[in-house]
Amino acid sequence: MPISIQAEQRTADTRGALRQLRNNGKVPAVVYGKRIAAPASIAVDEKELMALLRSHPNAVIEMDVPGAGRQSVMVTNVQRDTLTRRVLHVDLHQIDMNEQVKTQVRIDLVGDSAGVREGGILSVNLHELEVQCLPRDIPESIAADISSLGIGDSLTVGGLKLPDGVVSVTEGDTVIATVMAPQKEVTEEEAERASDAETEDKAQRDQANLKETKEE
Repeated sequence: MPISIQAEQRTADTRGALRQLRNNGKVPAVVYGKRIAAPASIAVDEKELMALLRSHPNAVIEMDVPGAGRQSVMVTNVQRDTLTRRVLHVDLHQIDMNEQVKTQVRIDLVGDSAGVREGGILSVNLHELEVQCLPRDIPESIAADISSLGIGDSLTVGGLKLPDGVVSVTEGDTVIATVMAPQKEVTEEEAERASDAETEDKAQRDQANLKETKEE
């Protein structure tokens, strides 16, 4: 279901004006799209935007775009401060609700892996899935059931159950998660034996090198 966010027209683009805008709790943004005659410079409420990015960053947004009227848009790019991670700027793109779009959707791991219960280590390789569907069909997340994974098993994109109307753009053989065998703990006795073997091997190499030197 589309989310509504208020937008206001932004006229100044100087550093000072943008800094003042952010100090007032706003985030500068630009809206692009077929129905936007020229890129629209706007500002949106920082709290509203952050709530959206935390809960459903790929949601469809209903917005009154200055000069273009009510439009459906999606966030396409987020610029953050490298130190504070505060959002500095966002790009939005106007979409057609009757045309399919490609977007990223969060993967939620569900279930209790049998392999993990046996002491295995769960390694997660993929956190988001690229999908294609109509804007109204974009899911908030996609469940990935790992309950059947034993030690050495992997769950791939092809093993996901996707909602109706949603297809994966990510290759089916892409690994989402793997249950790895636990690493063997080395006892003090084993470590000592390994150290002694390494010392003996080094002594033998040194002796061989010395012999070669004398022969020369």
